[in-house]
Amino acid sequence: MSKFKKVQHTPEGAVITDLIITIFRANGALLRVGDALMKDLGVTSTRWQVLGAIGDTPKTVAQIAREFGLSRQGVLWVVQAMVKEDILELIENPNHRRAQLVQLTAAGRKLFDEINRRQAIWSNGVAEGMSAAELKKVLSAIKRLHDKVLASTK
Repeated sequence: MSKFKKVQHTPEGAVITDLIITIFRANGALLRVGDALMKDLGVTSTRWQVLGAIGDTPKTVAQIAREFGLSRQGVLWVVQAMVKEDILELIENPNHRRAQLVQLTAAGRKLFDEINRRQAIWSNGVAEGMSAAELKKVLSAIKRLHDKVLASTK
């Protein structure tokens, strides 16, 4: 016999649980699709996240990691590999002597532009049959859930 008392979900708690499981599944599918879309470019979903976090704004490794909830060490490893491949470069950070900023090189910018081109084609196709208003409601709900999840861990 279990020493833990069984707790029932409220109707809202049951829906949130279903939503979370669906988000886990969607995340897995998005990572697989992202890897497939960019495979010939040598870009994994993790590399795509790093490039997307930087975009036009140089950031520190710690800032990139925080933005996507990744480990700083994991991001550092990806950044170092992309620096060796001349996709990213490290530049001086005027706000911190030791934490350099990561930015795109010229080759990295071309790669990032191609990634964005492919992503736009793909996302336009996925969005077919859904209205912008419907998608904005879903986006708003997921953002609220994200905020509540973050607040629940404090």
